[in-house]
Amino acid sequence: MRRKGEVQQKILLIFLGGIALGLSGSPRQYFRTLKALNKDWRKISQRSFNHSIDGLCQEKLLEEKRLEDGTIALFPTKEGEIEAKRHQIVSRALSIKKRKKWDGKWRVVVFDVPEKKRTFRDIIREHLKAIGFKKLQHSVFIFPYPCEPEILALVDVYGAASFVRVMTVSDIDNAEQLKKAFSLV
Repeated sequence: MRRKGEVQQKILLIFLGGIALGLSGSPRQYFRTLKALNKDWRKISQRSFNHSIDGLCQEKLLEEKRLEDGTIALFPTKEGEIEAKRHQIVSRALSIKKRKKWDGKWRVVVFDVPEKKRTFRDIIREHLKAIGFKKLQHSVFIFPYPCEPEILALVDVYGAASFVRVMTVSDIDNAEQLKKAFSLV
């Protein structure tokens, strides 16, 4: 499957948001979701939208259905819902907030991915760097802020839980150097 463009990702997330609207338990949650969808929707040009819809339909992530009144409606396929959730998890992982006060613990991600799954190895490295992790060794990365649930969700999206360990440690021999690297001093 080819990589999704920014507009395609937004469209999938908007469809996922539509599903979330239907599952909203309260009016406040409904309007919060609607406001977020509206903000993303305004950023998409009509030309990009049409091109992206065509691409998503060709990839069988969206399907068109003609309704009884003659209009055409778009619905996410099962694969489209899965892809939208994947983008949502990746976006959440990439937006981990740095805390004002450090809790004194280090989050260490260690992975040993076989050569035949090299693509995932490269993807996890890029995601960790984008989050703000620093490389300790080739497949060992460190971060000073809580992020365990997001990292585990990201790993789960790629079906790589057996290759990745996430640890929270309180002491490391080069802590002073790491504190400087993360501007914690």
